[in-house]
Amino acid sequence: MLRARLVAILAAFTLAACGEDTGNQAQAPAAHWVLTVPLRATSDQRLQLSGTVRARFETPLAFQVGGRILQRRANAGEKVTPGQVLFRLDPRDFDQALRIAEAELAAARAARETAVSELSRQEQLVAQNFVSAQSLARFRLAEQDARSRVDAAAASLASARHQREYADLRLAQGGVLIEVSGEPGQVVAAGEPVALLAQRGEREIEVFLPDVGPAPVQGTVRWRDQPPRAIHLREVAGSADPASRTWRARYQLDDSDESLPLGVVVQVDLHETGSSQRFALPFSALDERGEGPRIWTLRDGEAHPVSVSIAGLRDDRVLVAVDLPAGTPVIRLGTHLLEPGQAVRERRQ
Repeated sequence: MLRARLVAILAAFTLAACGEDTGNQAQAPAAHWVLTVPLRATSDQRLQLSGTVRARFETPLAFQVGGRILQRRANAGEKVTPGQVLFRLDPRDFDQALRIAEAELAAARAARETAVSELSRQEQLVAQNFVSAQSLARFRLAEQDARSRVDAAAASLASARHQREYADLRLAQGGVLIEVSGEPGQVVAAGEPVALLAQRGEREIEVFLPDVGPAPVQGTVRWRDQPPRAIHLREVAGSADPASRTWRARYQLDDSDESLPLGVVVQVDLHETGSSQRFALPFSALDERGEGPRIWTLRDGEAHPVSVSIAGLRDDRVLVAVDLPAGTPVIRLGTHLLEPGQAVRERRQ
């Protein structure tokens, strides 16, 4: 009887230990296998990007006075010429202000004539010793004040005429209208843009450079089947875009040709000199989950992300700049499923 009880107790302890081992095994899943490729340096120093054809001068158009738009005489995409009227404001308030200024000038001139006549009469009385010479100063001051009022009224009339002219939005330069936002009936303030004009003349290529070093100075641009055209750097933005961390740059065409349509996307090849070392990786090795481009490396059996800068794209590879030695194993597939510190097992390609 006692022996049977001891056997039952040992069996219970054995089952409990097995259950505990099974639970521990369930809490520690096996590490996933990952395929890795080594970082391989490339001597390709070209920076291939997509660019957009822009005008050298893109001018926002706005009224110099505020008012309600009465007419719109142009649409986006139209070619316009110097002197052409694009918009017209309701002129009634400006016409009324012009009439008021004209009336004020006429009144000031009449007052000036009266002051001049009275001064002349007083000078005659002084000459005949009918009044004292001291009283003549008051009439001279009145005559000077009347002349000043005429000058002020004339300036007000000129300003009113200018305001009336500003009711018509007239072009000083020709070109192509990129955008037209003003509509009849819309009330606009002075200086509020109602259109965007791409002035006729030079063309430029706008690109957004990765943060991999100084901006290349020279390059070429291709569009469709046309031969490549030389370009050179004109300006680079003073700071990187806070969202994309890229730098906006403008490259000017050497031949100043207007045959490239505005707004088309072109292929830009920039020639870099003295750039940092770059590595070619498969596209699948790049992870872009809202935290900027990065790759995943292995350290002590764990996956860890490393930020990179994209230096260019090729047919089946992406060029990256990163502070890692050549030969460092990089996870090639499944990077969108990894978490920092995740345990993995390496399988080299």
